[in-house]
Amino acid sequence: MKTLVFDFGGVLVDWNPHYLYDPYFGSEAKATWFLDNICTNEWNSQMDGGKPFREGISELSARFPEYEHEIEIFFSRWIEMMGAEIEGMYGLLQEFRSKGYRLYGLTNWSAETFCQVRDVYPIFRLLDGMVVSGEEHCIKPSPEIYRILLERYGLEAGNCIFIDDRQPNIDGAKAVGMDGLLFTNAEELRIRYLQDFS
Repeated sequence: MKTLVFDFGGVLVDWNPHYLYDPYFGSEAKATWFLDNICTNEWNSQMDGGKPFREGISELSARFPEYEHEIEIFFSRWIEMMGAEIEGMYGLLQEFRSKGYRLYGLTNWSAETFCQVRDVYPIFRLLDGMVVSGEEHCIKPSPEIYRILLERYGLEAGNCIFIDDRQPNIDGAKAVGMDGLLFTNAEELRIRYLQDFS
């Protein structure tokens, strides 16, 4: 039986900086500009990889002092970026567990922020184990983080299916011998899994 490995943001739970910045700026367009040019995905990835937020914020604020407050709230009000569990995924994971599948998590997420939600969302309690990039100081799609998961939990790459909403992370999993499915929603995941792996 296959082992299923899930990304978190966009797969198990909803995380979106627009939930904070759209109302803050009073404009989706202004928030989009800020997130595309100041607090970018590339910048946030540094914290996902283990850089302390205080360092990331200090460095970015030195470059864009006129946005010092807006940069600071990326961390101080980070929880406002969180939404609900992804529709249908709790039930789907329960279904997989009832059939005897082993379920794991592998996420790019800052250790400083993941600790705020680890015990909040019930879906995380359905997992047999997890690897969080901010705790390991490496991020997907680096081969190292997939290997940490495999070695820590004694998993065989060829028996694992990695489910993520970003193709580069799927490609990273395949590079170490895992299978992969690109996530869009719970129902499509159920259908595609049954078609490709049952």
